[in-house]
Amino acid sequence: DFGDKPDFLFFSDGQRRIDFVLVYEDESKKMTHKRSDRKKQKRKRQVYESNLINNGLQLEATRSVLDEKLIFVKVHAPWEVLCTYAEVMHIKLPLQPNDLKTRGSAFNWFSRLFRVDENIIKPEQEFFTAPFQKEHLSNFYIQDKDTFFNPATRSRIVHFILSRVEYATKNNVKKFGINKLLDTGIYKAAFPLHDSSFRHPSTDPGCTSERYLLYREWAHPKNIFKLQPLDFIRRYYGEKIGIYFAWLGFYTNMLIVAAVVGVACFLYGCLTKNDCTWSQEVCDPNIGGNIIMCPQCDKVCTYWNLTITCESSKKLCIFDSFGTLVFAVFMGIWVTLFLEFWKRRQGELEYEWDTVEYLEQEEQIRPEYEAQCTHVVMNEITQQEEHVPYTACGKCIRMTFCTSAVFFWILLIIASVIGVIVYRLSVFLVFSATLSQHISGTEAIRKYLTPQTATSVTASLISFIVIMVLNVIYEKVAILITDFELPRTQTDYENSLTTKMFLFQFVNYYSSCFYIAFFKGKFVGHPGNPVYWLGKYRNEECDPGGCLLELTTQLAIIVGGKAIWNNIQEVLLPWVKNLIGRYCAAARSEKVVPRWEQDYHLQPIGKLGLFYEYLEMVIQFGFVTLFVASFPLGPLLALINNMLEIRLDAWKLTTQFRRMVPQKAQDIGAWQPIMQGIAILAVVTNAMIIAFTSDMIPRLVYYWSFSVPPYGSHSSHTMKGYINSTLSVFNISDFKNASKPFSPWFGNQTICRQVYRDFRYPPGHQHQYEHNIYYWHVTAAKLAFVIVMEHVIYFVKFIISYVIPDVSQKTKSKVKREKYLTQKLLHENDLKVVKKTMGKIADKIIKGVDSTFRPKVE
Repeated sequence: DFGDKPDFLFFSDGQRRIDFVLVYEDESKKMTHKRSDRKKQKRKRQVYESNLINNGLQLEATRSVLDEKLIFVKVHAPWEVLCTYAEVMHIKLPLQPNDLKTRGSAFNWFSRLFRVDENIIKPEQEFFTAPFQKEHLSNFYIQDKDTFFNPATRSRIVHFILSRVEYATKNNVKKFGINKLLDTGIYKAAFPLHDSSFRHPSTDPGCTSERYLLYREWAHPKNIFKLQPLDFIRRYYGEKIGIYFAWLGFYTNMLIVAAVVGVACFLYGCLTKNDCTWSQEVCDPNIGGNIIMCPQCDKVCTYWNLTITCESSKKLCIFDSFGTLVFAVFMGIWVTLFLEFWKRRQGELEYEWDTVEYLEQEEQIRPEYEAQCTHVVMNEITQQEEHVPYTACGKCIRMTFCTSAVFFWILLIIASVIGVIVYRLSVFLVFSATLSQHISGTEAIRKYLTPQTATSVTASLISFIVIMVLNVIYEKVAILITDFELPRTQTDYENSLTTKMFLFQFVNYYSSCFYIAFFKGKFVGHPGNPVYWLGKYRNEECDPGGCLLELTTQLAIIVGGKAIWNNIQEVLLPWVKNLIGRYCAAARSEKVVPRWEQDYHLQPIGKLGLFYEYLEMVIQFGFVTLFVASFPLGPLLALINNMLEIRLDAWKLTTQFRRMVPQKAQDIGAWQPIMQGIAILAVVTNAMIIAFTSDMIPRLVYYWSFSVPPYGSHSSHTMKGYINSTLSVFNISDFKNASKPFSPWFGNQTICRQVYRDFRYPPGHQHQYEHNIYYWHVTAAKLAFVIVMEHVIYFVKFIISYVIPDVSQKTKSKVKREKYLTQKLLHENDLKVVKKTMGKIADKIIKGVDSTFRPKVE
C-alpha cells in the first residue's frame, strides 16, 4: 500500500495525506496477557477508533513489514474537519500578505554572511493573520486547499482530537484521550510523520523534504557558525520547539560579548601578573623565604616556608586583579541587557509566530489525575457535582507531605556537601603528613603539588562525581514527589516539577561553590585557639592568597565536566539505541520499510519534552552569572558549549527522535522568572566574592591607608610590605598540647605566621591575638564596597529596564495594522452585506411610496 516508496506519506489511494500514525500490537498475537485482558483492550481500541471516525477522521490500517504483530493505523483529517477544529482551537491563519514597509538594518550585510542560503531555504512570506472562522472563509488567503493547513498545523489539530475522544465510561466517569491509551499499553506509539529521510530528499516531487533541509542546513556540524533558520524550525516542529532554539541562539549570541570581555580581563591578569608586588614578596627568598608559617593542622603538620605558595600566588594574580572588578560590574549590566533584549526579541517572535493573543485551550485532565477521581464535590461556579481525587483535608495532607519530602531531600544534598567538607579536612591531614615524603628530592613538584592543591583538586573531582550521581537520583525523586502531588493538568505538572527540579539542582550544583566562596577559611580562629568541626576536625583554612583560586578550580571542573558529560550522554544514548534497533531490523529483513515504520523505530520524545534542555542551560546560566567574578573564562566555556549544544540538540531532534507534536508556546514559561531571580542574586554574590573571597579590599586598604603614616612607615602609597603586614604573628610557646606539632622547631625563631589573612595584635600586646584596627578598617571597607556596588548596578539595571521597551515600535505597528485589517475584513464586510441588503429593501420601500403619492400624468 506504499508502492515500495520509503517516503510515501499518503493513504493507499495516494491522495489523502497521513496526518498522524497510531501503532498497536495485534491482540490475537499477544501472548503476554490474559485472554480477557486482551479482549478488553481490543474493545477499548475499537470503541476509540469508531469515535475517531464519528468525529470525522479517516483511518486506514496496515500491517508492519518487519514485525507482523504490529499494526499501523494511519489517520487523515479531511478539509471540513480541519476547518471546524481550526475555529474551535482559535488557530490564526493568513488574511493577506504583510504590506508594511520594513527598514533594513545596518547590520544586514554582515548577518547575511551567517544566514542560511535563501535559495535553499526560502524566507517565509509574512502575512497578517486572524483566528480562523468558517463563515469568513472567503476572506482568508487560500490559494490551495491542500497547502492552506501546513503539515504541522494538521498534526496539531489531529492530536487535539485524539486527546479528547472517548474510549470508555466507568462509574459515570468518561475515559478519553490517546495519552491514557498509551500509558495502559493499548497503543504502543502515536506520532506525526517526518516528511522524508534526513540523509536524502524525498523521491516525491511534491514533497518539500523539510527534514532533509533542516539536517543539511541546521543540524549538520558544518553549520556551527551559521544562524538558525528559526521560521523554518517553527514551521516544521511548532512554536514550542522554535522558541527554545530562538532563546538558546539569542543567549549564545549574547555570550559572545561576555566571552570577549572575560578573555580580555583574563589576558589583563596574565599581562600584569609580573607587576604583582605582593606575589613578588611571597616568591622573594629574602622576604617570603624568611617567613615561617604555622602548621595547618594539629600535631602531624609541620612548619613550612611561605615561598612554597609562590606558584599559586602567581596564578592568583591572574584572577584576583582589577580586571575582575570591572568584569563583575560588566556582567551585572550584561545579564540585564540579555533579559531585556530577550523580552524584546520574544515580543517580535510572538507577533511573527501568531502567539500575541494566543488563547490556551482548556487543558485536558491528566489521565493519572482522572484515574484517582473517586470523591464527589460541588463546583461553586457551575453548581454541579464533579469528581476529584481527594478532599480538601486530603489535599492539605498531600501538600504537607510533598513539601516535607522536598526539604528532606534538600537536607540530604547539604549532608553530601558536608561529607565532601569532612573529606577535605581529613585528607588534608594525610596529604600534609605524607605528601612531602613521597615527593622528596623533587623541589619543582613540591612547588605545584602542595597539600592544599592536592586536597582542592581531589575534592573538586569527588564533588563533581557526587553532583552527577545525585542528579540522577533527584530527577527520579522530584518526579515521584510530583506524581504523588497529582497535579490536574500537564502545565500544572510541568510547573510543579520545574520548581522542585531547579531547587534540587540549585542546591546540588551551587552549594559547594557557596561553601568555598563564603564559608571556607572565614571561621577558623587562630593557631592558639582553632575552631573544630564536629569537635574533631580542625576547620579549613584558605591559602595565603585566599580561596579565590580554589573557587576558580571548582568552577572549571564542574562547568567543564558537566558540559562534556551532558553532551556525550545526549549524543550517545539515542544514537546507540537507534543503532541497535536498526541492526536488529536489518537482521530480520531486507525489505523496503515505509516512512511510518522507520519513524516508529526512532526514539520517542519524553512527556516533558525540552524540560531537561532548559534545565541544563539555566543551570549553566547560573554558573556564568553567579560566580563570574572568580572565573572570567566562564562565559567563553559556556559559549563553546552552547555552539555545540545547538547543533547537538538539532541533530538529536532531526535524526534520532520521532517528530514531536507541534505545540503553541508564547514564551519560555517559568524559566524566565527563574533567570530574573538568578540575575538579581548574581549582583549580590559577585559583590561578596570580590569583598570577602578575593584579597582586593585588604590590598586597597593597605595601599591607601596602612602603607603610609600614621599606620605605615613608607613615604608614599605602595604595596611593599603588604605580606609582612597582613600575616598575623603567633608565639609557638602559646600552642596547646592538643594542637602542638610533633616536628621540632628549627632555628632560634620563636614565632610563626598565621596562614590566612587575619589582622590581630602580636604576642606581648595587652590585647594579644585580638583583632586590630586594620581588621575593622578592612571589614568596614568590605561592607561599604558591597553596598555601593549593589546599589550602582541595581540602579543601572533599573535604568536599562526602563529605557528598553519590551515590545519594539515596529512590532507594535504590525499588531495595530493586523487588528485593523481583522476588523476591516472580518467585521466591516458583514456590515457591508447588511447595509447592501437593507439598502435594497429601503429602495423598494421608497419606490413603493413614490408610486402611491406621485400625481398621475394626464
